[in-house]
Parts: sequence; structure tokens; C-alpha cells
Amino acid sequence: MNNFIDKRKNFQYDIVEVTKMIKREHYIEQIRPFYESDLIKIITGIRRCGKSVIMEQIIKEISEKTDNVIYLNFEDKKVSANVTNADELIAYAEEHKKDGKCYLFFDEIQTLDGWQDACKTLRLYDYSLFITGSNSKLLSGEFTKELSGRYVAFRVRPFVYKEIVEYGKELGKDVTVADYLVWGGFPKRFEFDTAEAQSRYLNDLDDTIVLRDLIGRYKIRKESLFKSLVNFILRSNGRILSANSIRDYIRQEHSSCSINTIMKYIGYLEEAYIIEPIKQYSSKTKKELSYRVKIYDADVCFNSIRCMNNRYDITHNLENIVYNELIYMGYEVYVYNDNGKEIDFLASKNSKQYYVQVAYSVAEEKTYQREFGAFKNIDNLSQKIIITNDDIDYSTSTVRHIKLKDFLTADSL
Repeated sequence: MNNFIDKRKNFQYDIVEVTKMIKREHYIEQIRPFYESDLIKIITGIRRCGKSVIMEQIIKEISEKTDNVIYLNFEDKKVSANVTNADELIAYAEEHKKDGKCYLFFDEIQTLDGWQDACKTLRLYDYSLFITGSNSKLLSGEFTKELSGRYVAFRVRPFVYKEIVEYGKELGKDVTVADYLVWGGFPKRFEFDTAEAQSRYLNDLDDTIVLRDLIGRYKIRKESLFKSLVNFILRSNGRILSANSIRDYIRQEHSSCSINTIMKYIGYLEEAYIIEPIKQYSSKTKKELSYRVKIYDADVCFNSIRCMNNRYDITHNLENIVYNELIYMGYEVYVYNDNGKEIDFLASKNSKQYYVQVAYSVAEEKTYQREFGAFKNIDNLSQKIIITNDDIDYSTSTVRHIKLKDFLTADSL
């Protein structure tokens, strides 16, 4: 056992050095009340959205009162090569903790064999346990069933616009709304000064976390088919899709493609937090319609890097961004189906509901009539909102117009 520990004692990260980044207080304020709790703190989200930095910022706060902190990143080969299973992780924690409550931080722990058993054991003793992961399976299966009531989960996302503005000020950069509509909010891209460097970073990120990671993790053999489906799905953000419509498109390039394969591949993208399918809510049945979904990308860059000749899909990216911002604000969001006539979002929070329509502009009469007409069958006691990039206020007696620039800097509708 001593030899086992000796060769490990230097691979913790220096917890004093914190990555230069704005403090993501929106998430930390949700986690802070649980610092002393024996509940396992599970922080999830797409890779490269900033989970590790949030963990570092929490460590910095806790380190102001104690040095009884252990941090291991399982994406680091020095860690994963030496701590290979649950027993070794438990032994490492027991050897390196100090007297009193010890704070454990395990980054991307889902790569460790038997991580669930280690977490279940460690929480029984005088530890406060924080873990991160970039796969939703962290919150599924027997692990969370067995831990029912013994964990709290927090979902982290790429930057919303308020965070981009704040980080831009720290970096001495002015990031426009137009830039956000095209290239989204992955934090690290803002460190690069040129559009070419940002584009290269985002393309490499896409190749890594969308393609290579998933192909390797799920041992996908039909790589060409998988890439075709991924490209189609990520270009189709803000559109209602069915398994049949996806299959019909994919069969233009691949003769053999089953519904089961399509659903399996979509599941992989969803598990990695790359896409979010949201269901329709029907006014006719007053319940969710499960057979058709609208898919939004975790970040609009996944659409934009697949566009040719700078012909970016701003209209659907705008809708995608409004969705991401509503989720950040704490709303539960559905697509609303009014007897076959769609309203982009039904957003609810604190027993209040909002019907939200999104358009780039309603300056042209035809577009104005179409977008405002979506509310035709919604009673006037309901809150009806239209969000556009127009500078003119198009509010009516029954529909509130919110300018995009105002929406992006607001805390709620």
C-alpha cells in the first residue's frame, strides 16, 4: 500500500492556481449551499463548457478556510494511469486527507472503472464530494437510483451573452451580438484574437467532442453513416424532426439506415449534451407529443462550422440562442403546438407561463402577420412575447415585443 501511495503523492493539481476566467456565479451560487453537505455534488455538461473552471473556483473558495482538499482530474494520464479503480481511489483519499472534513473534487470521473462504488463509499465518511462528468449517464441507471435523495445535480452550459460581455471586458474585447449568433459561447474561443484562430479551435473542438469521442466511446463502426447523421442533426437546429424524416435524408447518401440506428445515434449525441431534443406541448391534448421533437444544439457553433461560404443560418441560430438563454434563466421550455400551428416556445417558471415567438425581424408586413398571427388562438389573458433583432418596438395591446439586445441582458422575461 505504501508503494502505491508514494508514486501518487505529487499528481494533484496546484489548487492555488486558478484558470483566468470570470467567476460563474450563476452556477456557484446554486452549489455553495451544499459545500458542507454529505450529498454528492454532481456537475454535468458538454465538454469544454467550463465545468473544470467552476470546480477550481469552488476549490479556491473552500481553500480560504481549509487546506484539506483533494483534486484529481481523470482526463490527466498521470491520474488515470495510477488510480485505476474504486479501491485505489478510496485508498488515495484515505491516505491524503487531513483531520476533519475533507473536500474531494473528481473531474471527469466517469472514465474511472467502478467510480460509482467509490462515490457511494466515500460519502459515508467525513468527506464533501464534488464530481464532474460530460455524459448524462452520470445521472442515470442504478447509481442515481441507489443514491436517491443523496445527491444534487447541476447542469453547466457554454456562456450566455451576459457572461460573454463580462469575459470580454476582462480580456479587453468587445464581443457583438452578431458574433454570438454565429459562433456561440464556448469559453476558450474568446482567448484567441483572430477569427481564423477561433474557427480552427471550434473545428478542432467539434472534431474531438462530437466525432472522435463518441466514435471511440460507443465503438461506432459505421463512421460514415454516423458523421452524415451528425452533420444533418447539427445543421437542423430549431427544426421539428422525426426519425422517419431523418432516415429519408440519410438514405440519400447511405442505402441502409434503420430507425433503430438513427435513434441510437441521436441518443449518443443527447447523452454527451451536444443536442437537446425538446418535446411539443399540444393545446389539443394538453400533454406532450412524444413522436416528434425539435432539436437544439448545445452551442450554435455546431451549426455555423458546417455552413459553406459564410452563409450562416442566423434565423435558426437566433431561435437556438433564445432557447439556451431561457434555460439559463431557469424556465422550463416546450415547443407549443396550437392545433398544428406552432409557437416557438412555451416557457414556464414559478407558476407563470409565457408564449414566446422568435423572429430575426418583423419589419416586412408578410413576416409581421405570420409571426404575430401565431398567437391568434391564445387568449389575451396569457403572456405573449415576440423577440426580434429589430430596433423598433412592435408591441401591441396583447403582444409584448422584446428587442434581442434587451432580452440578452435581462434576467427574466
